Amino acid sequence: MAATPQKRSRDDVRALTGTEKAAVMMFAVGEESAAKMLEHMGDDEIRELSQTMAHLGGVSGNVVERLFVEFADSISSTGSLVGSYESTERLLQRALSDERVGNIMEDIRGPAGRTMWDKLANVNEGVLANYLKNEYPQTVAVVLSKIKPDHAARVLGVLPEGFSMEVIMRMLRMETVQREILEDVENTLKNEFMSNLARTTRRDSHELIAEIFNSFDRNTEARYFTALEERNRESAEKIRALMFTFEDLGDLDPGSVQTLISKIDNARLAMALKGASEKMKDLFYSNMSSRAAKIMQEEMESMGPVRMRDVDQAQADMVQTAKQLAADGDIMLVDSKDDDELVY
Repeated sequence: MAATPQKRSRDDVRALTGTEKAAVMMFAVGEESAAKMLEHMGDDEIRELSQTMAHLGGVSGNVVERLFVEFADSISSTGSLVGSYESTERLLQRALSDERVGNIMEDIRGPAGRTMWDKLANVNEGVLANYLKNEYPQTVAVVLSKIKPDHAARVLGVLPEGFSMEVIMRMLRMETVQREILEDVENTLKNEFMSNLARTTRRDSHELIAEIFNSFDRNTEARYFTALEERNRESAEKIRALMFTFEDLGDLDPGSVQTLISKIDNARLAMALKGASEKMKDLFYSNMSSRAAKIMQEEMESMGPVRMRDVDQAQADMVQTAKQLAADGDIMLVDSKDDDELVY
């Protein structure tokens, strides 16, 4: 009876083949993560990798560590990895049909929503009106009857007045829309409007970085801004202008401040105000009852010294709550850097 071949120990990372390196990584990341990666491989790749894993033998901890360092270096080098709509689409086209790729990329690029009418709800009224003004009034009437009334009102307000009145008259006379007509309108919107919108809509990278910086504590934010200003002062200034900070809450109108106070836990509010400027403290005190303001001041005093990172987190929570309230239409956020003023 032949002896079973002895599995050799792998002690030199330079001696490993590409497939052997992949096999080591699969074992190193654990079963759950490895299983997720296998789901994205073809049968031939899985077969080759599995065979290598089965005959891998012992691998020293030093080799595993070297492999992770090698992997990290390869993906962190400038220009070594570029994720974009185009590169993602090319990758998907290697594994999926054109129709499936098109649907996936439309969901990634286009406005969010489960149905076409959900997606339209996330399209700016000016953009939607600019497309609809070239359609038949009857088609526009069908579209506006399917979206929310407040959105339809904004679209009508942007359309030429004569055209808008024609659309309104069609809506008044419109009966139940036949399913075939509705499906035809949906397909037209999907194939023409949404696909064109997806190709022309790109999120500004400065907006993305501004949101990330908004989540930093102030020390981390200052450190990154200093580094960014040294490398690209123009981008740093754009990002700073796009950021909405705790101090920007000072531009809220009294009603919005009161709404925000009602949505924030008293302990979190006290922590946030503990490190706020006197101006910000006065703003919130003035929008509470005298008794509530006094209790808040006493709670802040009873805290004693607090960590700055706890203050930063509490203030960041208030900013996020304010943004959510604004998105829900409950308050109005005023950008102190633009020219819009409120009229009382």
